[in-house]
Amino acid sequence: MYSDLTRELDSLLGDLGPGRAGRARDMERVDPTHRGGALNLVDYATLRRHDLRDLQDRLLDAGVSPLVGCEDDVEAALRAARAALAALGGQDPTRFVDRHTTAAARAAGDAALAAHADALLGTPRPGRSGRVMVTLPSSAADDPRLVLDLAVRGMGLARINCAHDDPARWEAMIDGVRAAERAVGRRIPVSMDLAGPKLRTGPVALGAPVGRARVTRDPGGGVVDPARIWFTRQGPDPDDTPAPPPTRGHPPLCVRVDPRWLAARAPGDVIEVPDARRLRRRFAVVSAGADGVLAEGDRNAWVRDGTLIDCDFEHTRVRGIPAVPRRIRVHRGDPILLTVDMEPVEPPRSGEEIRLGCALPAVVEALSVGDRVLFDDGVISAEVVATSMPGQEGGPWARLEVVRCREGGRWLGSEKGINVPGLEVDTPALTDEDRQCLRFASRHADVVALSFVRTRGDVTDAVEALRAERAASGRELGLLLKVETRQAYRALPDLVLEAMRHDRIGVMIARGDLAVEMGFESLSEIPRNITLMCQAARVPVVLATQVLESLAKTGMPSRAEISDAGSAQRSECVMLNKGPYVAEAIETLDAIHSRMGRIQRKALPLMRHVDSWD
Repeated sequence: MYSDLTRELDSLLGDLGPGRAGRARDMERVDPTHRGGALNLVDYATLRRHDLRDLQDRLLDAGVSPLVGCEDDVEAALRAARAALAALGGQDPTRFVDRHTTAAARAAGDAALAAHADALLGTPRPGRSGRVMVTLPSSAADDPRLVLDLAVRGMGLARINCAHDDPARWEAMIDGVRAAERAVGRRIPVSMDLAGPKLRTGPVALGAPVGRARVTRDPGGGVVDPARIWFTRQGPDPDDTPAPPPTRGHPPLCVRVDPRWLAARAPGDVIEVPDARRLRRRFAVVSAGADGVLAEGDRNAWVRDGTLIDCDFEHTRVRGIPAVPRRIRVHRGDPILLTVDMEPVEPPRSGEEIRLGCALPAVVEALSVGDRVLFDDGVISAEVVATSMPGQEGGPWARLEVVRCREGGRWLGSEKGINVPGLEVDTPALTDEDRQCLRFASRHADVVALSFVRTRGDVTDAVEALRAERAASGRELGLLLKVETRQAYRALPDLVLEAMRHDRIGVMIARGDLAVEMGFESLSEIPRNITLMCQAARVPVVLATQVLESLAKTGMPSRAEISDAGSAQRSECVMLNKGPYVAEAIETLDAIHSRMGRIQRKALPLMRHVDSWD
């Protein structure tokens, strides 16, 4: 009765030896702390080359565990199933394994994963199964109280995106995190995301330097909140501009003016402000202080940089209004010429071809007719219809046709992401700019996240760079591999084995980029596969992209994202993006972690007592 099952299990067990032999050199090179995880990862990769669904059904019918939870120790799980079949067939099960060995193997795998997660990500709060990573906003550099509030609410790790701000502001953010650590009495590691090679659209020429002071109206057109302008002092450093006081409605338009003119203003003064549309607007001063003057009006105003304003026949010019970023309207069927020219382009007139620069020339050179090119997280999809010939004048370039876009068109601007699913480009993940950021991180942070990793060579470069920085600074950084491309997903066992040469490692699942690269329907399976493989490797996982996104940005979660956050508990850490309500999102996610930790351990559901059914 059980002969077919025993033969299949014996075959799977027999596959493990050749699989290990083929990876022997890789396993020898890993750090000692990863020896067990590397062996189990190789076994798991070997096992997952088979379609096990029918075998699992038949094992379940026979009353044997269908290999659920085998990620903790693959060989032990297979031997346990084989021993159970032996017992059912009247044979001695201890020929294969005894239950104490199986339990010890599973416990050892679970303990190794927990230890690696604690070392890289910090210890979870009591009663929680995971940690919450929070992306710090730029304002965290100026407001350590904000960082402390996030820590009190449950932030377990602080994330800094190196694509934004600068080393001085990063250092201020980290100082705030260290102070928060002392205040709450627990470790809060700092992770810094390296920007990686920027596959983005080139610049679009800026428009006029015009800013908008905007009223907030109710559905009937009545003014709910007035338009506001914040007049502040004009100093030598534009970055040293006092922030306006907090207000409701749209944020104030911030302008800089002559300090002597500013000092003469008082509540009740009326400031005449010419509108760029050749209209006149009046703003009444409602507050005046050392940092500036806040004035309100009941009409929208478009104010051009350099405009001459008046109050009681005293004039001054407003400064500090930046040029307006412009965008290009893209419709289905539009032609796009993608080039390596990074000079700012003018938005085309009606009927003209759209020209766009691409930040990575190697991508343009590698494109072929029929390739898909996605813009702005996949909301615009185009197909390559022609390419330049090698050495052709004006090249390299690729001519595209937009094949998918929202009805009525979509805006596309500078610095928007470009994805080319399936295209393999020899572009190193660690750029010169990343190496400079790595030097800073090695002296101040705890973890670095490697963006756009694609190949084993990318991981080798990162590991060697970390070793060099450790020799220079005396501090060792943890390493997160961001899986956000099709190449990285397909090469995941190789990437993790190479990363295991470093002692503290983890994997970040960038669901947004993976969805664009591999199709949104893939999100139901791919993050789960990555999580299970990392569990087998005993390497912690950070789940990222749009977790509780609506809650963080609007203060109100959707039902779907609450369910998503519950599923995210299977990872060792969940990342939240910044937003005005991120503190509330932390508390919600922390509560979900607390609740789900009682009923789920990784992929294994736990059946606690259900009070409602008593």
